[in-house]
Amino acid sequence: MFEEAQYFAPVTTDEDGSLKVHLGADHPGFADPAYRARRDALATLANNWKPGTPPPYAPYTDDEHQVWRVVSEALVTKHRKYACREFLDGKESLGLPIDHIPQLSEVTEWLKPLTGFRYQPAAGLVPLREFYGTLADKAFWSTQYVRHHSVPLYTPEPDVLHEVVGHGNTLANPRFTALYELAGQASRRVQSTDALEFVSKVFWFTLEFGVLWEAGELKAYGAGILSSPGEIEAFRGMNIRPLDIGEMGSQIYDITDYQDVLYVAESFAQIEDVVGSFWADCTDDSIAELQARHPAHT
Repeated sequence: MFEEAQYFAPVTTDEDGSLKVHLGADHPGFADPAYRARRDALATLANNWKPGTPPPYAPYTDDEHQVWRVVSEALVTKHRKYACREFLDGKESLGLPIDHIPQLSEVTEWLKPLTGFRYQPAAGLVPLREFYGTLADKAFWSTQYVRHHSVPLYTPEPDVLHEVVGHGNTLANPRFTALYELAGQASRRVQSTDALEFVSKVFWFTLEFGVLWEAGELKAYGAGILSSPGEIEAFRGMNIRPLDIGEMGSQIYDITDYQDVLYVAESFAQIEDVVGSFWADCTDDSIAELQARHPAHT
């Protein structure tokens, strides 16, 4: 999905219509045949989903539920310390379980009275424009697989914990979802690949890895930080730069490690004003002007 889609494991279709997920040799589950079979089964399940129907039921194993518990429990106190108020408000409203993985259909039902957002199952990579386009319709593509149980606090790719614990809690707050919808509308408005990638990079440095000042403390509001027990402890030590649309949209970054460059907003209201206004009004021409003033850099 968006930039992080670049590190989704490739998925192919066998003759019988089932899907096969091709994990890299350095993936924690590469040498685990049971895990690989689970990944194939969950990808096939998502691939068979029909738009307009609820997300399919994923029969999670005890090991998978245990991974959810380990990560969720580790994040309880970390969220209280490091998450911004809007995220905490969404988390309280949504009330995700800590002891087991909820089904995407359940999370959709819980979100319905809060913001109306819904989840759609993804087998793997969702094309950039398709992923963003659905945000404009209050829909969020989500994986259903779980990181390997040998390293519950680490994942080389976005799994259901990232999608639901990270994004789900933000999708429960209407101030957040207004931004998601604006990003989706921007993706439908721009035409060029360059402009779409610029929109996605702004998303990356805000709704995925954004930070802000709150009562004199640096807090996180990005789902990528708030779903990672390790990164949430490390973000305050990164290279913190002022919020800058042109720089964020041109910034080159490493998707395989903690983000070492973060952009800080003075408040959530500034995110709404600066980032929200950018997505509300951006065009291919306005983005080209920003790119001309901010060449790609690290």
